[in-house]
Amino acid sequence: MASAARMSAPALMVALAVLAFAAGGSAQLQYGFYKGKCNASDVEAVVQGIVKARFAREAPIVAYLLRLQFHECAVNGCDGGLLIDGPGTEKTAPPNLSVKGYDLIAAIKAELEKRCPGVVSCSDIEILATRDAVALAGGLAYAVRTGRRDRRQSRASDVNLPAPEYTAAQAVGYYARLGMTPYETVVLLGAHTVGATHCSAIKNSRLYGYGGRPGATDPSMDRATASVYKKWVCPNVTSSDGNTVFLDDQWSALKVDNNYYKNLQLRRGVLSVDQNLYSDGSTRWIVDQLANNAGLFQAQFAKVLVKLSEVNVLTGTQGEIRKVCSKFN
Repeated sequence: MASAARMSAPALMVALAVLAFAAGGSAQLQYGFYKGKCNASDVEAVVQGIVKARFAREAPIVAYLLRLQFHECAVNGCDGGLLIDGPGTEKTAPPNLSVKGYDLIAAIKAELEKRCPGVVSCSDIEILATRDAVALAGGLAYAVRTGRRDRRQSRASDVNLPAPEYTAAQAVGYYARLGMTPYETVVLLGAHTVGATHCSAIKNSRLYGYGGRPGATDPSMDRATASVYKKWVCPNVTSSDGNTVFLDDQWSALKVDNNYYKNLQLRRGVLSVDQNLYSDGSTRWIVDQLANNAGLFQAQFAKVLVKLSEVNVLTGTQGEIRKVCSKFN
């Protein structure tokens, strides 16, 4: 998986297809950027080995990394800003307080610093680790270009992430700012196939206060599904706020697959933004297409993750290569 020569034919097709996404700074990214630059070590193989070991004991790491990549790249680009510790940084913004996976990125960075100090950027590590976790969870093994550098900036005030109550139009509008088409927006939200939330995210908006009406349940949610949530998962008491709710069926919650879209067809979407993709006729056809073709979802998901990974990157002499991912040099 470290080079195109070692990739399967489907993965190579994805790699070739995403060349069309090159623009601006991303044009300086390249496949195998670190080849021959880390003494005798294969950088991508090192990353893959550490991710594989972590996945073996903690499969939800794929969800953590997908969320981390999105929260990273959606704010000022894929620049490592989310990794910085300290007051007023991106990490301290409310939407990022529950982001996980920082320790894995730090562990990979520490190992690479032992092998070739000051060579591999933290922002590249994020992208490579996510790619490897997706493949381990059943997704397509896809190639990514590397050569990103780390930005010397991280501000909580810059964080503007989509709300779980977004309409389909609002979601499409948000992702358009990242260069995503409506089709790619629906594909990217397929990351929720391995996602989870807490009852606090749906109790007021969907189960007990829909439309601002006390006790009202969102009519777009399947009645049997709503009943299960209300009785067993998210009863209307404060103590249930922190209970975990999977965004896909529990048996599929650790697999990168298209079951998420099948649930939307059955009106079993958990977050409003998810179910709204099917309620809105402008995006429903995309949900249907992805729900009915597992192979199509896998290929498109890989392509959209690559596109996301090249949003507003720093390359060349821009930024820096951090020695420790959680602080500027």
